[in-house]
Amino acid sequence: MHKMVGMLLAGLIAVNVQAEEMLDDVGRFNANVITPPIPWRVIRFDDRIPPTQYRVITWDGVASVEAQANASMALLARPLTIDLQRTPVLCWRWRIDAPLKTADMATKAGDDYAARVYIAFRLPTGAMDFPTRTKLRIARSLYDEQMPDAALNYVWDNRYPVGTRRPNAYTDRTQMIVLRSGAAEVGRWVMERRDVLADAEQTFGSANISATLLALASDTDNTKETAHAGFADLHFVSRQSACTFPEL
Repeated sequence: MHKMVGMLLAGLIAVNVQAEEMLDDVGRFNANVITPPIPWRVIRFDDRIPPTQYRVITWDGVASVEAQANASMALLARPLTIDLQRTPVLCWRWRIDAPLKTADMATKAGDDYAARVYIAFRLPTGAMDFPTRTKLRIARSLYDEQMPDAALNYVWDNRYPVGTRRPNAYTDRTQMIVLRSGAAEVGRWVMERRDVLADAEQTFGSANISATLLALASDTDNTKETAHAGFADLHFVSRQSACTFPEL
């Protein structure tokens, strides 16, 4: 199954600019509402596969999205219209109860993750060679017209070391980047700060790139395992600005 299709690319984001700080909030959650709020929505790729379950909870003092995966797959996604030139850095915190046991990102059979953060992009035509444009045209005719030009996945892996970068087992238009690995930091909130524009430019060869969709996922449909993860406080900032996380 191709996991990176079916994306809906539309919507608005809230923009908050104060003094010299630039910050785009895209994923701060209110635990008084169990269902993830609009524009967040669950995207499934195959009705035969159970969807990962998502709900908003307070988890160790953090208002967050909880993901429960049981041999399941679905994205919790929202459209993006942010300006990556202005706010290229994505901040968030996440946690898992345990890494997967048998996953292996090098294989289609092992393409599962306890937690991952996915960003889809639109590239200028000149940034893609003719074979790439041809492959995308064929893929869109077979799967979905809204299939992105490219995507990054920041993952909490089970076996590959932090810093590992490799193409997704299903498509070389998606790059997997290991930010956390193994069990050393399980059971607690871990903060991340990542320059998405720099990662995209390094991977896809163009800084003239638009972010179109942000998604969270815990998926175990290939390995048939279970996973329990949380995601919170997703926001984009400028390179000069600090991430802003509420005190625990």
